[in-house]
Amino acid sequence: MASMANRANPLLAKLPHFLTWRPLGFRTICMGRLGFATQSQLEPDPPTPVAGTKVLDIAKEEFEIGSRLITLDTGKIARFANGAVILGMDETKVLSTVAAAKGDAVRDFLPLTVDYQEKQFAQGVIPNTFMRREGAPKERELLCGRLIDRPIRPLFPSGFYHEVQVMASVLSSDGKQDPDVMAANATSAALMLSDIPWGGPIGVIRIGRISGKFIINPTMDELSLSDLNLVYACTKDKTLMIDVQAREISEKDLDAGLRLAHPEAVKYLEPQIRLAAKAGKCKKEYKLSMISDRTLEKVSNLAEVPIEAVFTDPSYGKFERGEALDKITQDVKRALEEEFDEESLKVLPKAVDTVRKKVVRRRIINEGFRVDGRRLDEVRPLYCEAGSFPILHGSSIFSRGDTQVLCTVTLGAPGDAQRLESIVGPPKKRFMLHYSFPPFSINEVGKRVGLNRREVGHGTLAEKALLAVLPPEDDFPYTVRINSEVMASDGSTSMATVCGGSMALMDAGIPLREHVAGISVGLVSEVDPSTGTIKDYRILTDILPP
Repeated sequence: MASMANRANPLLAKLPHFLTWRPLGFRTICMGRLGFATQSQLEPDPPTPVAGTKVLDIAKEEFEIGSRLITLDTGKIARFANGAVILGMDETKVLSTVAAAKGDAVRDFLPLTVDYQEKQFAQGVIPNTFMRREGAPKERELLCGRLIDRPIRPLFPSGFYHEVQVMASVLSSDGKQDPDVMAANATSAALMLSDIPWGGPIGVIRIGRISGKFIINPTMDELSLSDLNLVYACTKDKTLMIDVQAREISEKDLDAGLRLAHPEAVKYLEPQIRLAAKAGKCKKEYKLSMISDRTLEKVSNLAEVPIEAVFTDPSYGKFERGEALDKITQDVKRALEEEFDEESLKVLPKAVDTVRKKVVRRRIINEGFRVDGRRLDEVRPLYCEAGSFPILHGSSIFSRGDTQVLCTVTLGAPGDAQRLESIVGPPKKRFMLHYSFPPFSINEVGKRVGLNRREVGHGTLAEKALLAVLPPEDDFPYTVRINSEVMASDGSTSMATVCGGSMALMDAGIPLREHVAGISVGLVSEVDPSTGTIKDYRILTDILPP
């Protein structure tokens, strides 16, 4: 076609390429004749309405939080999804969609999957890979998925075991806003629009602090100067998630940040409710896999006494308790089989676990003792050593009770820093903490394949705790990698990694500003079933796995 045009009009070949663009009105041979078209010729004829044509039904909400204008849009794209919302802040737009599997949910857990993706087109870049495609999920994408998962998971109704998938993706990014919190709020709005039963909405907010002044929804540049990175998620009157990274701020300052975060996060709720009123679906009556009162009472009569004997005896260890619980379950199963009670047999493991939780919770609330005999504020015996492997740059072993981690430190040149291909944030990082949880640490058989969401999450949790005490890059330009290998797990391995990692860094001769310690804290509460309010609660220090 090009050669035909050149023979027909030699001048056409000498024109600059941009003059052939249609927006300038230049007509090519393909348009019938050469020359410049008039404005009326460029404008297409308006389409003729056709009976039955569906017009986009778009709903939108705008509101301000801090100094940022935030928009919620639905109905324009992803219209077949059960719920779909685009949340915008400045020029950053994030799409979140939700869908639920159809049919009966024959299982005893909620298979919720949250996938978050940052494709390079969002910042106008072609991926720098061999295939020029995005590869497997990066660490940041896994962490953002976990950030969304944690606050939404507890709000699904008890017994709702249908498969739910959340897919959040960044459509455009100006590099100013971190899309992770935006994706969490967009997901809440999408769930509100869907027919999936859910106890939201939720609000998620990020709080920073520069020179003692709190900043709501800080930009990435502001966050780099901030001594606080607080992500807070809540419903109208309940806290769902607190995720904090700080540079040695005081407890008083953190408390002030939390008190500011809740009323700011709540501002996300009303716009979601208004959007759902405009464009939301009626909630569907999904089948809930509930344990009947009759079944629970029967299992409780058979299992409560032997469970109480096991879970109030501190001589039982982690595996002994598990084996004893399996034996009790088999005894109850035989009793139910003799009665031909098929209904109870179907939910037996869940019913026995419900009785176990009741026994453990009652002892904690009423007597102030845990399953291993400790008081609520007691920490298990500690053992630690540094320089365990002298040939390494740094090493340590840390044990808390039966939990044990081996931490090693490797130093490298500045060029060994990890390159990051995120659409926001710094291009590289010089401090890495890699956490591994091999199956032998809990005496199980399993495969090691790819990045594990749990391992990435736990490693980042410990990395945040240690990052603040590293010397400045100008004083210590080396790349630092910590490997935390869990040797035995009986709860709180991420916090054991904080302790072991701190020792290993010092063993490597790195001039840390302070030692760092970490410990897990849990909350056990007693709820009034009629009102849902908490009647009583206890805080546990150094928690064990359930």
